This record gives sequence, structure tokens and C-alpha cells, in this order.
Amino acid sequence: MIRASSILRAGTWRGPAAQSVTLDYGRRFRRRLRLTTAQGGEVLLDLPEAQHIHEGDALALEDGGLVLVHAAAEDLLEITVPGADALARLAWHLGNRHLSVQFLPGVLRILDDHVIAAMVEQLGGQVRRLTAPFDPESGAYDHG
Repeated sequence: MIRASSILRAGTWRGPAAQSVTLDYGRRFRRRLRLTTAQGGEVLLDLPEAQHIHEGDALALEDGGLVLVHAAAEDLLEITVPGADALARLAWHLGNRHLSVQFLPGVLRILDDHVIAAMVEQLGGQVRRLTAPFDPESGAYDHG
């Protein structure tokens, strides 16, 4: 099994990737993980520390090859509310529950959770269920 020990961020690498892998958010925040590529290759992700791998990043293989990473579509909640103040308040409540949140203009996205959906609606937010890639904010201590 070939080893990948570093991540090349989207836009920083060139050339075609011979292989690709599609991963949900939970499998894109890892240090060590065995992967099977879409082409049937076996790869051991072996990073020095857990990192958030984003859509379009590449795993650098020890033989010089690349594996393109795609973010899998997941069941999400898209949260809206009229006004920036109310959106900030909802973001605070989500963060207070240590939820991963993706920030888009005027919209928050989180993984689908019926309990959180009810809380958001109780706080005046509107919830729409959708299936899309999830790429939440990495956080202040992510240096990737």
C-alpha cells in the first residue's frame, strides 16, 4: 500500500492526478486512514497531525503521484434568518454546541440534525434540508 504523508492545497499543485477519492467531512479530517481510490488503488494517509482536507486538495504520494480529493455530498441543514444580527446569534448558538459550521453569504450550513433544526426554528431561523458537499470552517487553530 502506498503512503501519502502530505496534503497539497487546492490551487497549489499542477498536473493531472492519476487517482481520486471522494470523502465525507468526517473522513476529510484525519491523521491516519486507509483509503481506496475510485480507480481501486490502496492508499495509507499518514499525516503528522490531523488536518482538514478540502475539496480540490491533493494527497501527495511517496512515489510522486497525486490523489485528488473530492468532498462527498452529505445531508445538510441550510439555515437562514432575516438580518445579520440574528444570523450571528444563531452562529453563536451553533458554536456553543461545538458544531462544525460552513459559512456562506447570508447562510449557515451544518450536518443534518433534527434536534438542532428544531432549536434553530425556535430561535426564529428557517431550515432547508439539502444534499451538498460540506466544507465547514476549519477553526482558529488550523494551520493547513
